[in-house]
Amino acid sequence: MPHTLASLVNHTALKLTVLAGEDRLDVPVRWAHASELIDPVPYMEGGELLLITALKLDAEDPETADRYVRRVAEAGVVGLGFAVGVNYEEVPEALVDAARRQHLPLLGVPRRTPFIAISKAVSAAVAADQYRAVTAGFEAQRELTRAALGAEGPAELLARLAAHLDGWAALYDASGAVVAAAPEWAARRAARLAEDVARLRERPAPASSVVSDTDGDDRVELQSLGTGRRARGVLAVGTGAPLGTAERYAVHSAVALLTLTTERSRALQDAEQRLGAAVLKMLLAGEPDHARAVAGRLYGGLLDAPFRMLVAEPVPADDQASSPKPSASFEQGRPPSPSGAAIAPVLDALADAMESAAARTGEAVLAVPDVGRLIVLVADGGAAADAGAAFAAATEARLGTQARPRGRNGRAGAGREGEGLAVGLSAPTGPMAAANAYRQAEQALSVARRRGRALVEHEDVAAGSVLPLLADDAVRAFADGLLRALREHDATGRGDLVASLRAWLARHGQWDAAAADLGVHRHTLRYRMRRVEEILGRSLDDADVRMELWLALKATSAQVGE
Repeated sequence: MPHTLASLVNHTALKLTVLAGEDRLDVPVRWAHASELIDPVPYMEGGELLLITALKLDAEDPETADRYVRRVAEAGVVGLGFAVGVNYEEVPEALVDAARRQHLPLLGVPRRTPFIAISKAVSAAVAADQYRAVTAGFEAQRELTRAALGAEGPAELLARLAAHLDGWAALYDASGAVVAAAPEWAARRAARLAEDVARLRERPAPASSVVSDTDGDDRVELQSLGTGRRARGVLAVGTGAPLGTAERYAVHSAVALLTLTTERSRALQDAEQRLGAAVLKMLLAGEPDHARAVAGRLYGGLLDAPFRMLVAEPVPADDQASSPKPSASFEQGRPPSPSGAAIAPVLDALADAMESAAARTGEAVLAVPDVGRLIVLVADGGAAADAGAAFAAATEARLGTQARPRGRNGRAGAGREGEGLAVGLSAPTGPMAAANAYRQAEQALSVARRRGRALVEHEDVAAGSVLPLLADDAVRAFADGLLRALREHDATGRGDLVASLRAWLARHGQWDAAAADLGVHRHTLRYRMRRVEEILGRSLDDADVRMELWLALKATSAQVGE
């Protein structure tokens, strides 16, 4: 406990007497300082016992005494010690009255008690208090270390920390989800801090913040975990009062232990990632048996049930529509290199979300960053797949409205300001068809980028229409060039060749039906189709020509309002 005025008064060797402020003796004393200045306030920090002899102070003048006492009280001085028998035989009544009006403790110091004896007593008490705090902190560190090394790991560490703080503690993973809390009810309290945790995770570790939360009557501190650019977790502690020295030692010890655990786990994850890259390489090379042998118990369970392949890429805000190309490392026949791959923050966050969800349910997930993209194998219908879909939906929702196709200055779902995300997801498959699943995921990724969507599943591509795939600047440019001569002809008023061509193609070359749709004679339609062939220099008997013209008409119909 901190040293107080009461403990000084009870110190038998000092023989101090209380003359005023008897009800304020429980105030902590930070230091004892002697000063004979008329105004010692500029040299005070607050919390001091001020010792005086009134050498220069007219302590018998009520106005002077009142002004002096009021000023030192306002500066945070916790008490006055007046030397009796030095300059005044007794403590002046004016000073006693002023101290009582200001509710400031006034202690009488007998002549045989030197001021240095009081300073030494305070100094020894402060040192003893600090020693107790350090000792308690070291003891807490030993307890927390034993807990961290135990079977329950972080959960037991949090329980010990909460007991030491007489409060609560919670641990968040890299995705911001609560993974452990003590006591159990603290999980609900910690869940309400999601936004504060997200803001702290955006800052480079180590970082901390104090949360002002009107929903609770506790004081909450957040501490990030990790040593890298991004926090690997967050520790939250809630207490009824600001942390003392011993409690601060305990929190810092917990942060160090959890950071060590996190970084050690990260090193293991890197090793697992390299193993996963080798497994993925074998699957894509059509060697499922070898992949199973390498996967072992770590990824073997993932290959025993239907899984999905996910391929994700960041989408810069100023990127132009383009079809994703296969990863360079796969093209060159090398396994992905996670340690050398620079992964975008949005992909890092996606991987964290999926791995955290998988860890909570005990399922396996294989995530491999590879040359600017992320490749993931997830169990079909599992928590990791759901977390990936939820992450993609959340990034797309942050745009406020559904993103427009990229060919019209749209962008895929934005994970962070100026950073988007495009994800392709294959159909459920098995190890024998992993290469096909990879192609499906890339095809879905291509559609996601073209449509400005954060996530597209291959089933959606197979079940949907091909027409949305035409919403691309390159396709429109081709269509405009192919049909430009016909539109220029129609603009002169010499016929309606574009509409006639569309009607004829829509009726599969049936002259009577197409002519009826246009309200013209079939000979007129035949003449118009000959003119189309003459102007384009291409034969409508060619199936490829008819296909190209039909797709060109479909690609430009919405653009020109036809």
